[in-house]
Amino acid sequence: MTATGSAMNWRAAGACLDADPDLFFPISSAGPAEQQIARAKVICAGCGVRRECLEFALAQDQVYGIWGGTTSEDRQRDRRRRRRAAAAAEHNRTVAA
Repeated sequence: MTATGSAMNWRAAGACLDADPDLFFPISSAGPAEQQIARAKVICAGCGVRRECLEFALAQDQVYGIWGGTTSEDRQRDRRRRRRAAAAAEHNRTVAA
């Protein structure tokens, strides 16, 4: 449950609601797009439903766009870190047993 009452209503409470949606879908990650990404992340930084937005992006495996203040590359890095941590934890359980 989110602050807005249901799992999908978080979108209606997003700080990005009145922003141009194109801002959150840059065509690259370099050059002029770096400023676009920075502007989108500033909006996300002040958002009350940032966590719900990011959880949605991760659960839906969103490949494109800025979600919860993260880029696709940020989310990919986080998924890799989580997989490595899970593999290390599993290895440590196996070795300890």
